Amino acid sequence: MSLRYQTEDDEQESQNAAARPRVPIPLYTIILIASIFAVFAAQLAGGLEESALVAGFVKPAFLKNHEYWRILTGATTHGGVAHVLMNCYAFYSFGRIFEMLANRAHLAIVFLLSAIGGGILSLFFVPNGISVGASGGIVGLIGYLAVYAFRRSQFISPAFRKNLLINIGFILIFGLVLYQTIDNFGHIGGLITGAVYGLVQIPSDSQTDPREAGTAVQFAGLAAVGVYVAACCFSVLLILRII
Repeated sequence: MSLRYQTEDDEQESQNAAARPRVPIPLYTIILIASIFAVFAAQLAGGLEESALVAGFVKPAFLKNHEYWRILTGATTHGGVAHVLMNCYAFYSFGRIFEMLANRAHLAIVFLLSAIGGGILSLFFVPNGISVGASGGIVGLIGYLAVYAFRRSQFISPAFRKNLLINIGFILIFGLVLYQTIDNFGHIGGLITGAVYGLVQIPSDSQTDPREAGTAVQFAGLAAVGVYVAACCFSVLLILRII
């Protein structure tokens, strides 16, 4: 049996570890991503092309048949394995940061509103197309974080701000290059929605903690999660022909 004596360095390291702030679990991010994967599993079972027609944002059906739920179910479906993996990776990367910097209720609200905002702008400019994917909501998170990075610049490093701008530029350029397969207006609409929400919500006063949220905001965030999860469940039922 061996004995290990704690040195002063070990004691100092233990104190430093205890003093470090605990990184919160990105709970809402995980719930929303899990819901997306559940829908994609149903898509694999029911067929990707068929599921896009059944539950995607088919704009003629939205306009002519009054199937208004499609603006939400379209944000739950994806076009393929690469599409869903890239979206969920981006969602987790930015959602985790979002839930560290702001209250998670705002993440759910921004995601849902940006998905709808992206859908509306896409509907206006491309009324005859079909859109799938949660990209509008995810880009909305980036728009919010960009406003946060500049409005509360004293707490955010220049490297982080630069990284956000690079990401926004990459999304726009990537969309222009692949304009025939990517819904650019959905991305732009989501980006604008998230940025506007950030301008309204993020406090410029350095003494105000943006992670604090009142009861009404927390309830709204929980409701936003509920709406998106319900849309995912509805998509699964549609894709599997249960309803």
